[in-house]
Amino acid sequence: MTDPIVTSFFDESTNTFSYVVRDPASRACAIVDSVLDFDYAAGRTGVHSAGAIVDFIEREGLAVEWILETHVHADHLSAAPYLYDKLGGKTGIGARITEVQEIFGKVFNTGTEFARDGSQFDRLFEEGDTFSIGTLNGRVLHTPGHTPACLTYVIGDVAFIGDTLFMPDYGTARCDFPGGDARTMYRSIQRVLSLPPKTRLFLCHDYKTPGREEYQYETSVAEQRAHNVHVHEGVSEDEFVRMRTARDASLGMPKLIIPSVQVNMRAGHMPPPEDNGQIYLKIPLNLLGQE
Repeated sequence: MTDPIVTSFFDESTNTFSYVVRDPASRACAIVDSVLDFDYAAGRTGVHSAGAIVDFIEREGLAVEWILETHVHADHLSAAPYLYDKLGGKTGIGARITEVQEIFGKVFNTGTEFARDGSQFDRLFEEGDTFSIGTLNGRVLHTPGHTPACLTYVIGDVAFIGDTLFMPDYGTARCDFPGGDARTMYRSIQRVLSLPPKTRLFLCHDYKTPGREEYQYETSVAEQRAHNVHVHEGVSEDEFVRMRTARDASLGMPKLIIPSVQVNMRAGHMPPPEDNGQIYLKIPLNLLGQE
């Protein structure tokens, strides 16, 4: 089986890694978890991060077949529409995006203008679905817990795991967003860790830890099984749930959750403009997070 060539792109302002996944036997590639720059204070978007991906793909002469999301991100805005306009490709996300859209459609009171059927995306992936990038074969694992729609994309000897696991010294992702569940997350993580030990795992985020000065984005199943501080071999489901629930109760909301979810549940598109031609994002007061 041919294994992909993976190139990473890091947006330090959101601690996000995006990837270009390339078929070594052709020009075909996919983009995973892109970032649209967003200055919250000014309400202004930018394409510096996504532009680096465009420049790379054009320089390498690649052809984009997929623009993939591992889930509806709560910490950065997707640049999928910009990348599609520049490079083409089909958008994909987990089929349970409809649950996320239903939950947050109510949170943001989007009304009938907002379709809750996932139709903003070209492909809604179910557990076990397959796809291709040139001659590469990919398959989909449904790995909910952080959100209901989280996916892991397995392509050759690599897996893009979104917000399930972080680097072994940092642990695992939170499970306290609407639709999240720590017990479900534990079971999803076990599915990822049942992949072959040498499987290379590519993370969506890294936050460093005391004593580690460099950001990292790649680990392996074997490393996670042996060393993940939250869920290494020997940690039971009940132990994980107790730890994760207590830890989540101490966390504040991500600083970009409100703009991110409004945009990402629309496949990276902004809400429609209002009658003055201006686009607005809503802030629901006293609704998200804890008092």
